[in-house]
Amino acid sequence: MPEEVAADDRARSFEGDAQSAPTRPTAKIRVVTDSAADLDRTVAGEHGVSIVHLDVRLGAFGPDVTSTWSPEEFWQNSANVAGLPETSAPSPGAFSAAFSSLADDGAEGIVCIALSSKLSATYQAAVVGAESVADGIRVQVVDSRFATMAEGLIVLSAVAAAEAGGDLDDVTAAAVATRGSMQLFGALDSLDNLRKGGRLGSAQALLGGLLDIKPVLEINDGVLELESRPRTRSRSFERLVSKLREAGDIERLAIVHAAASDIDVFVELVASSLAKDRISVGWLGPVIGTHVGRGTVALAVQRRVS
Repeated sequence: MPEEVAADDRARSFEGDAQSAPTRPTAKIRVVTDSAADLDRTVAGEHGVSIVHLDVRLGAFGPDVTSTWSPEEFWQNSANVAGLPETSAPSPGAFSAAFSSLADDGAEGIVCIALSSKLSATYQAAVVGAESVADGIRVQVVDSRFATMAEGLIVLSAVAAAEAGGDLDDVTAAAVATRGSMQLFGALDSLDNLRKGGRLGSAQALLGGLLDIKPVLEINDGVLELESRPRTRSRSFERLVSKLREAGDIERLAIVHAAASDIDVFVELVASSLAKDRISVGWLGPVIGTHVGRGTVALAVQRRVS
């Protein structure tokens, strides 16, 4: 990423030019995901990826409104609304509608990559949706076992396989292979959202009463877990960079943030280990951001597998 890229433009850097006009996809196998993947909408449009939205409610704003917001708009609006947003999985009907639409558009098969089944009922809704259209089109549903851009990078690998002419099994295999090479870590600025939302899970016992920390969390086999308990923001950033270095040879790297005012500081730290033109920076969306809170910075690492 060139040094002069402004924060508001970073979401464009995941792939391609966000200002280019979408083209009609030519791949016979199409890819579907959910909004927890935090895939840039323009990138999704360019590659014909259909996004099924989880429901997000923010105060008086229902899913019909919040689904039209960009992640930046979500964080701007959430600053002015008391209380936590609420999220819920899509219905099976939302997935079946997406699958049927792609079948009508000429798709010969569909690979659907869903938010970790251990974090949400989204995967199960996709499975039920796929079963309901089985007479019309074959759908393979892949549990990403991840969220945010770790899920998004799995989607992009599936898209690449589809655009290379892969069949349904090829595209599914690409998604599963990438899943096996992914890691996802996040540095939280506060535990408030996780505590209030009841999403600490197994990390609760490890954290105990230590709320005055800047924890680093990770997703391990689909489950959110505590990785370490730094007491300062700078140390939590250092821990993320340490995990990046431990990962070895990096295929792709994505940084997402929940309106973190110090995101530039973190990018500079990462750039000490990886060239800036290999670093993609974008927004952590409302689905995951609701639970981890404003200021969270997450690192999705796709390791190179020989």
